[in-house]
Amino acid sequence: MTLKVMVADDQHVVRTAFAAVIDAAPDMSVVAEAGDGAAAVRLAAEHRPDVVVMDVRMPELDGIAATRILTGRPDAPRVLVLTTFDLDTYVFGALQAGASGFLLKDVHAPDLLQAVRTVAAGDSILAPSATRRLISHYAAGPHPARPGPAALDALTARERHVLTLVAAGLNNAEISTDLDITVGTVKSHVNALLRKLGLRDRVQATILAYDLGLARAHPPGPHD
Repeated sequence: MTLKVMVADDQHVVRTAFAAVIDAAPDMSVVAEAGDGAAAVRLAAEHRPDVVVMDVRMPELDGIAATRILTGRPDAPRVLVLTTFDLDTYVFGALQAGASGFLLKDVHAPDLLQAVRTVAAGDSILAPSATRRLISHYAAGPHPARPGPAALDALTARERHVLTLVAAGLNNAEISTDLDITVGTVKSHVNALLRKLGLRDRVQATILAYDLGLARAHPPGPHD
């Protein structure tokens, strides 16, 4: 199946470059390009992309507001946010608005394509270089109510361990290696913890893990 992708960025050169990389992939097709958030909202309704690659700072309607509108629609597209700075405080607003993750704009082409595939498959992705700092910044300020520590009681010990690894930025294959279990088993644990905690995806799970103090620089091993 060919993934339908829309690219939204107010810089024509950047937008065109990303669109060219994506359109050259055999399993992807760029169905629309938008120069601002308002156009992104309008064109997404018209072309119904599977994934929207979204800039944060744009005129008319910024990427955060556009993301919130898009993810609030029925059959919403997945939104992958791209930003110039790894400490861009707007990025976290986009994640809270429903984005499936973010990458820095200096991302290499193969990593961009893999990120599009990842979010299209229903998973989430966070730029490793900025994840901890962004979440630390977010956790230090006011935020909407989310499940408290008591919610973790519903998780098994293995599910809590998987949650810390997700928060550390590990993908399913890396968690599989770390715990010496199959990727399918990892997916089952991730799906279970998301369901029990009432979370939408790995981004929200990462936020919660940092907020509750579960995540740290080096995730605990099974015998910690």
